[in-house]
Formats: sequence, C-alpha cells, structure tokens
Amino acid sequence: MNRRRFLGTAAMAFATARLMRSSAKAASTPMHQSFQSVKQIDAGVLNVGYVDLGSSTGTPVFLLHGWPYDIHSFIDVAPRLASAGYRVIVPHLRGYGTTRFLSNDTIRNGQPSALGVDVIDLMDALKIDNAIHAGFDWGARTADIVATLWPERCKALVSVSGYLIGSQAAGKTPLPPNAELQWWYQYYFATERGRAGYERYRKDFAKLIWKIASPKWNFDDATFDRSAASFDNPDHVAIVIHNYRWRLGLAEGERKYDDFETRLAQFPAIGVPTITLEGDANGAPHPEPASYAKKFSGKYEHRLIEGGVGHNLPQEAPQAFAQAVIDVNHF
Repeated sequence: MNRRRFLGTAAMAFATARLMRSSAKAASTPMHQSFQSVKQIDAGVLNVGYVDLGSSTGTPVFLLHGWPYDIHSFIDVAPRLASAGYRVIVPHLRGYGTTRFLSNDTIRNGQPSALGVDVIDLMDALKIDNAIHAGFDWGARTADIVATLWPERCKALVSVSGYLIGSQAAGKTPLPPNAELQWWYQYYFATERGRAGYERYRKDFAKLIWKIASPKWNFDDATFDRSAASFDNPDHVAIVIHNYRWRLGLAEGERKYDDFETRLAQFPAIGVPTITLEGDANGAPHPEPASYAKKFSGKYEHRLIEGGVGHNLPQEAPQAFAQAVIDVNHF
C-alpha cells in the first residue's frame, strides 16, 4: 500500500510539474474577443479612452500597454482580475485608440514623464487615490515612473522587464554593436525617412515588431488587426516618433516636465512592493534581471515565465500576469 501511495503521489507530482511548465503557453489561448465598452473622460491634457471593469469598491488596478500594442494586450488579464474582485482600469495611452488631446495647440509629446503624468491625471479624474500599477514596454516604464515620482499613488507594482527608467544622458551612451542592432527602429525613427515610413507603413511595421519581439507567439491576423486599429489615432505617429527621438536627445521635451526628468535621471530606487516578470522568449531589447534587482528596495520578487513567452507578456501569458497582480497586492 505504501508503494502504491508513493507511486500515485509521484505520478501526481509529475503531472502537476508538466501542467506548470505548459501553463503559460496554454494561457495564451484567447478567451475574450473584445472589450464590450470603452469609456471616455477628460483628464489633464487628454480625453482618455479607457476600459473600466469589476467592482467600483475593489482595489484599483491600472493596466498599461506598450508600443506597438494597445488595451487588448490585457483582453484576458482584465476579466480575470475583475472576477477576483479588483476594479480594473485599462487606458489607451496618448496617441492610441480613442484617446485624444483636448487642444490642437498641445505639443504631441511622447517623453516618458509626460505619460506618467497622464496616469496621475487619469487617477485624479476617476477620483482614485491609490492603485496597483502594472504594465509592459512603455507601460512598464510608465508604471515604474509613477512608483518612483508618486509612491503614495502606487500601492504596488508589476513591471515586465523590470526597471525601465532612463534619461537622455543615458540614451547618448553607446552600446555594444549587437545591442545597438536590436534598437534599429529607434535609429530609423531618428530620420525623416523613418518618420515618413512609419506614417505610411505603420501597421506593417507593427506586425514586424510583434514577430521579432515574440518569435514563438503564433498570433492570427484577427488578433493583430484588433490592436492595429488603435494606431489610426491622428496623433499616433507624432507621439511614437517624439518618444524615440527624445530618448536620443534629438527632440526636446516640455519645460513643465524638467523637474520630473531630472529626478528620474538619478535612477532612484523604487520602494513599493514589486514583482518583475520576464518571458523566456522575449525578442525585444530588455535588461537582465540581475542588473536591476537592487533598484527595488521594497519587498521584491522576480518571475521568469516559461513556455515560449515573448515581449507582449500579458497577452501571451495572461494567467501569469494576473496572478502577479494578485500576489503583489498581498505582499
């Protein structure tokens, strides 16, 4: 009997281990086709398009997308969190989807701190004092900035690829050739030919980035087209080009953000509870976890998500991303 019990336990453990290894890939199968409604609200210099799911009394979570993606990166994350009792806010960043500038005279500024201010303005408009902030790519950088500059507004943080705060000075430092090669599109965008090329071929460009950044993600045309519609925003190209040119010091920011950028250029530690994530097949430029672990001075954990998971981690492994949000809330 003891032998049978041992063998049965071993078989169960083996099956569980197989299930855990395959969970990320299985979770990449889409469960939801689209968000049922996108709300609009004036916040700062923007009229923001956003999804608002879950209980109005639940712990707020802001899910922040990157480039070239949109709110549908969280199409299977948001319902999971809403079902777990959270209030989930998923905004289109400036230059994406239904988000619009309130004035034609406002500078189409893509510098990092401006996106951080957008989140604070949205929180104020929604009368949310404190929230969990979670994101990837531009969204992870924005969440890092909120946690750094306004820690009282950030209950906890989930950041794909970790500590992504940068500065113009750091952007001018040459990298080894192989690392520079990964940033080819940044240098393309630095030229007028690159701006015109992105204007003309933005959807083809985005699909290429998706394939490079997530080489093992077999997304279909419908999945891509659903997000690509957000790039038809009239300010999309201007925001993207300004963002990458600003990083290289080829475009100026706005004076009102100078103090924020000065503080960020000191690369301060982030003190809020944090979980960082990385996919095991991320084809986009990203730092090694060991290089940023000490940048998180509060309770901290890093997780490698296996199963061929690339750069768009929330959409490729929604269960793992949602679980990180739930877990960091209990740190």
